[in-house]
Amino acid sequence: MKVQRLTALLVLLLGLAVLAFVLAGVPGTGTAPSGAGTTAPSSTADPAAPTAAPPALANPSGLPEVKASELPAEAGQTLALIARGGPFPYSRDAATFGNFERILPRKSSGYYKEYTVRTPRESDRGARRIVAGQAGEKYYTPDHYNSFRFIIEGK
Repeated sequence: MKVQRLTALLVLLLGLAVLAFVLAGVPGTGTAPSGAGTTAPSSTADPAAPTAAPPALANPSGLPEVKASELPAEAGQTLALIARGGPFPYSRDAATFGNFERILPRKSSGYYKEYTVRTPRESDRGARRIVAGQAGEKYYTPDHYNSFRFIIEGK
């Protein structure tokens, strides 16, 4: 009887750990496990449709800056989707970014959201992302959170 209870408790704890892993993403990367919840890009949205440029924000991070116009074309498409509020082509787009790397300014949990920047010839989401803060600031990472640049928009 004692062994059965211990086994049941271990199974329950393991299940909770797996659930926490799936809901929170992989520690240290700010994302879910590779291939988890990803879908192929949707062809229903026209990410190149023109949108008004948002007003320029000051760089709150001290990180290097990049003009939105200097980013890859796919990043411009992602910025347009963010400005419109979607629809986003990947199920992990608009997911909470954990900032586990502590490169971006530290904010409360849930402050940052991440969005995929499509990478041509990649079969998955690739490494490029835009991370957006609740105050409207946006950061580009070409290398899956190893480095970030503050995006200057609206100029």
